[in-house]
Amino acid sequence: MDSNGLSDPYVKFRLGHQKYKSKIMPKTLNPQWREQFDFHLYEERGGIIDITAWDKDAGKRDDFIGRCQIDLSALSREQTHKLELQLEEGEGHLVLLVTLTASATVSISDLSVNSLEDRKEREEILKRYSPLRIFHNLKDVGFLQVKVIRAEGLMAADVTGKSDPFCVVELNNDRLLTHTVYKNLNPEWNKVFTFNIKDIHSVLEVTVYDEDRDRSADFLGKVAIPLLSIQNGEQKAYVLKNKQLTGPTKGVIYLEIDVIFNAVKASLRTLIPKEQKYIEEENRLSKQLLLRNFIRTKRCVMVLVNAAYYVNSCFDWDSPPRSLAAFVLFLFVVWNFELYMIPLVLLLLLTWNYFLIISGKDNRQRDTVVEDMLEDEEEEDDKDDKDSEKKGFINKIYAIQEVCISVQNILDEVASFGERIKNTFNWTVPFLSWLAIVALCAFTVILYFIPLRYIVLVWGINKFTKKLRNPYAIDNNELLDFLSRVPSDVQVVQYQELKPDPSHSPCKRKKNNLG
Repeated sequence: MDSNGLSDPYVKFRLGHQKYKSKIMPKTLNPQWREQFDFHLYEERGGIIDITAWDKDAGKRDDFIGRCQIDLSALSREQTHKLELQLEEGEGHLVLLVTLTASATVSISDLSVNSLEDRKEREEILKRYSPLRIFHNLKDVGFLQVKVIRAEGLMAADVTGKSDPFCVVELNNDRLLTHTVYKNLNPEWNKVFTFNIKDIHSVLEVTVYDEDRDRSADFLGKVAIPLLSIQNGEQKAYVLKNKQLTGPTKGVIYLEIDVIFNAVKASLRTLIPKEQKYIEEENRLSKQLLLRNFIRTKRCVMVLVNAAYYVNSCFDWDSPPRSLAAFVLFLFVVWNFELYMIPLVLLLLLTWNYFLIISGKDNRQRDTVVEDMLEDEEEEDDKDDKDSEKKGFINKIYAIQEVCISVQNILDEVASFGERIKNTFNWTVPFLSWLAIVALCAFTVILYFIPLRYIVLVWGINKFTKKLRNPYAIDNNELLDFLSRVPSDVQVVQYQELKPDPSHSPCKRKKNNLG
């Protein structure tokens, strides 16, 4: 499709309302994606998966490569089928592995019927995730039950002063919907959703929409709840937020959530790549977002710069007592240095911050700059949209916009990386900080008792033979996979629970903590 005789292909899949998009493989006519997409099939008679292949073009519309379909009713159950589908209206073919299997991990039921209130089912679920079943299906980390009870004081989206609200509950790529309650600002759904947890660091997203038959649904509000912050068996009123999760919008939603998981499985899954969310909004250029990412990156860089200035001041003897102490410490550390001291120092830093927190001297300062910019972001985006309509700015320099979006995303990645390291030591997510302590203790002991040459030898042999042992293994870095679970400062603000209006005080119902 390109002038260089190659393409930048990606594939789109659609089954009913479920849509997925593969990653882009640059400059190739024989791409290998090795990606997995999970569809939920609720009809016994099967369905049709529509597949289209496209060539990504920067600065203009993507080129259509071809299409094909999979008729699921023609495939047998509980068996993996290897399909080679010829692309229609184009050249080439797609190779796919398709498996139809029964699953009870994702379900919808009425409030009167739920797994955890049935004593026999509850005991079965608790047994399934007990500490004794550590190595039984490592991918099955836990069980999530969400009761979507009702909402109050929603925004009026129709000219009649009412709305037709329905709820979308998402956990990674699992996406379930409630029914629509017509002409109501205080709807009651009373539905129970159950999910299989693949990663305990996932975030549950509950979004309320207004159904509109003539066009796409109108957004009414949203909440994002990290699974590790959930208090089991407690009915809570969550204040709905805007699309960016930066500030409140009108209305509250009442949820009751239960999480049961195996801590050892959850810890092991933390060290492998996290599941990518396939349904994501396209990035767009935002002056406010670009500025925010620049400031975040600058703050991370300034930490290193200030540290360098501090060390240099010790060399310059600006403060003789401090420089003398640093000199003695330098001589002691260098003379007695062993490799195990590196994780040991990090371990001491984590422990020090932990004791500061439990003693009430919390050093985790809320970033008011980031919060203020997040709150202004939606307003700035609206202004950008109006300016683009008036001046046609975006259409004229589309290619520059692509570059700016790339810079904006790079700044976000750099800033997020530094913030995630900081938040690991700040105990922002205690589960991950405890996991870091366990890992650092293990590294300290290993480095203390095992000579470095043996460790490097084992590491090298593992790296050189990895592809020989498993040709289709996905390369990963355990440290980066761990850090990807730690929220950045922006995510901490987004996941922060807003205080409900006093008039919406829910009747809290405590049950036994099943986690």
